[in-house]
Amino acid sequence: MAFTLYSLIQTAILCTNAVAVLHEERFLSKFGWGVDQGVGGFGDDPGVKAQILTLIRSVRTVMRVPLIIVNTVCIVLLLLFG
Repeated sequence: MAFTLYSLIQTAILCTNAVAVLHEERFLSKFGWGVDQGVGGFGDDPGVKAQILTLIRSVRTVMRVPLIIVNTVCIVLLLLFG
């Protein structure tokens, strides 16, 4: 497989899919990254853990419909052009 722009885009899509399917109660809570973890007090700077959890929640919320569309387009392109 050549190192092309399409392979970079496909890699980004696969990584975004991986983040989008992480489930907090089933997977992340086993490692101490559950819903109640990383909650700081008011005015406290959020730590790295809290920021990563917020990023995971945001990707799941915002990217749900665009990921379905982009995945469908990638599957169709792979079926048409191999």
